[in-house]
Amino acid sequence: MTDISARIQQEITLDQQLALHTAATRLAEEFDGIYGIETIERFLHSSYDQFASAASIPNYLPLLAERFARQRLQALARVEGHHRDGRPVVLFLCTHNAGRSQMALGFFTHLAGDHAIAWSGGSEPGIDISEEFPKPWTDEVVHATDVVVTMGCGDACPVFPGTRYENWDIDDPAGLNVADVRPIRDEIERRVRRLLNDLHLPATR
Repeated sequence: MTDISARIQQEITLDQQLALHTAATRLAEEFDGIYGIETIERFLHSSYDQFASAASIPNYLPLLAERFARQRLQALARVEGHHRDGRPVVLFLCTHNAGRSQMALGFFTHLAGDHAIAWSGGSEPGIDISEEFPKPWTDEVVHATDVVVTMGCGDACPVFPGTRYENWDIDDPAGLNVADVRPIRDEIERRVRRLLNDLHLPATR
């Protein structure tokens, strides 16, 4: 196990250093035989850095970093051919990764079950501590995706040759009351069901 960089050590508390060390150990076990500890720590620390600049709840940063690093490593493993299970991967993107893309991810995961994989991201993500948390997108995540669904991120959304793209023109629910959000939610569910049909995947519910 290599030492955490001096720069990161100076910026975080001892508890956070310990949490990152423990996270690296867990990830090393999960990706044993695929990626070495140097790669895992690089992804973990870069994930930490991406959240740290906008975090208002620093105690949760190691947890967020671990979860995001795990997703990035899973994506990289797909890109490099280490993990292929035949399931399509869909990535939902919006600016803040806190409204539309999170709703789409929730519907897709609920309806697709184990038949597909869904991720989400944003160009200016905030910080949340729920099960699904706002996160940025990274190249390896986009490269590992079969379909990228964009919602309101415009030119900020990444474009890679060979990837299928769909742009959903859906209003941003930020700041709206519950009654005004419901039509947006229903439209997102309708589009998710149509996407599942296009991918020849049965909706489980």
